[in-house]
Amino acid sequence: MRAYRELSGDEKAVWDRFDVEFDFRPSMRRFPAITEPTPSVTWSLSGLDDDPGYVRLDRLVGFVHAGFTALAGEGSILCLDWQHPCYRVWPSLIGPENIDPPGQPGWPLSPYPDGDYFINLAEDFRFGTFGHPWEPSLCVFGSDLLGLVEADLHEVLGRAMRRDGRQVTV
Repeated sequence: MRAYRELSGDEKAVWDRFDVEFDFRPSMRRFPAITEPTPSVTWSLSGLDDDPGYVRLDRLVGFVHAGFTALAGEGSILCLDWQHPCYRVWPSLIGPENIDPPGQPGWPLSPYPDGDYFINLAEDFRFGTFGHPWEPSLCVFGSDLLGLVEADLHEVLGRAMRRDGRQVTV
């Protein structure tokens, strides 16, 4: 079995459901672009601009992917890239022994929004991440995923900007 496959016939249904459940409002100027669920924590990604060797970015990606892998078990995760191909990923199959696509191990999308909205979701939408490229920010939601990654992301990214969709005050 492949570690991931492109969504085809069900992509529109997934996006339609995401638009409704998260009130997705794409914008380069209005933030946030979703109604951030409860529980959720949103961090600024601007601190990663000064990350020689991408050490902190690699840690962020590793923590989030490990959280998804632990929670998905043998199941799959949805990886959405706005206006681009989207994927269903089986995290338990990702590894050097299962290079997919050929020559490129790993996930098809990062949680880090590299120029577009990157969304990673449980099949039932109960946990996931929303990466906003123009804010730039990462919203992690769902108690299960937050329980696994929140402390590590605080260490990598620092103080959160929002919790449960509300600004965090100092």
